[in-house]
Amino acid sequence: MVPITYPPKPSSGDRVAVISPASGLPGLFPRPYELGLERLREEYGLKPVEYPSTRTMGAKPAERAADVHAAFADPEIKAVIASIGGDDQITVLPHLDRELIRANPKPFFGTSDNTNLLAYLRNTGIVGYHGASVMVELGRPGAMHPQTAASLRAALFTSGPYELRPAARWNDVDRDWADPATFDEEPGSRPGSGWSWVNAERVTEGRSWGGCLEILGWLLMADREIARDPAEYDGGVLLLETSEEMPSAAEVFRTLRNMGERGLLRRFAALLMARPKTWSFERPHSPEEGARYAAEQREAVLRAMRAYAPDATIVFDVDFGHTDPQLVLPYGGTVRVDGPARRITVTY
Repeated sequence: MVPITYPPKPSSGDRVAVISPASGLPGLFPRPYELGLERLREEYGLKPVEYPSTRTMGAKPAERAADVHAAFADPEIKAVIASIGGDDQITVLPHLDRELIRANPKPFFGTSDNTNLLAYLRNTGIVGYHGASVMVELGRPGAMHPQTAASLRAALFTSGPYELRPAARWNDVDRDWADPATFDEEPGSRPGSGWSWVNAERVTEGRSWGGCLEILGWLLMADREIARDPAEYDGGVLLLETSEEMPSAAEVFRTLRNMGERGLLRRFAALLMARPKTWSFERPHSPEEGARYAAEQREAVLRAMRAYAPDATIVFDVDFGHTDPQLVLPYGGTVRVDGPARRITVTY
């Protein structure tokens, strides 16, 4: 099994890299990006450093990989943060120098398409952090969500246990970044319903793996950054979330079924399933339609888990996916799922 270690943490005043290994959207939508940079400076006391392709749409995979290398190799850079996700980071992976990155371990923060790099880092022996992109969470209109801000602060600067809490209110309805009025006020929200637990009779503690389900499906198809020995995941905690593309319940089930057929699902002792995003500009669901979509996804997950990992503890609607707030989770780090106490604790 690959030994996995936590990289050193930054301190206030340190330089942190801001890169776009997935998509150069900061070049198209500078407002949320600049707002995110401002908050890194003013609220976290960090000094963001941009790289050549950070604001470049359509940057070649080799160019984006060069930025990853430069960020990890620079001894003055103490953490690396993705600007946003995308859909082709898988093409960057073949250009990465694993030995260079292994020799210069640093905390990396990203979600969605950055599942590629998080999985790569885990296989390199480095704990990453699923959460907190510059444009979305740091660049949130009005202010950062307090739960997002607190978990990011703990993940950036501390190394101990951190207990996650269900969101009292949440949101998944986006506003247009091209409209200046979007940034005049905070997003709306709706009441949370807490977490839902299945097979909650035990306490599980293990290393995490997973990420955005669609990206994991692509990695499986390309046979990249999946452990050759499935025993690597034994007793671990599986993290899964779905994107703003809102895959159908059938697609969710089929992806999980294929993971089951590969022998992966039964390896994990617990699954944390993020609250699904149920609204997009392409599919602006009503609350009722969104609730139906979420219920269908939950049943698809349960159907697959009953078939391939019937004893695993499952927690639904944990806030670490494409909804707001977004809690930061250690990827490859320790996650404790306490069913009897209904508590989830991560180690940053």
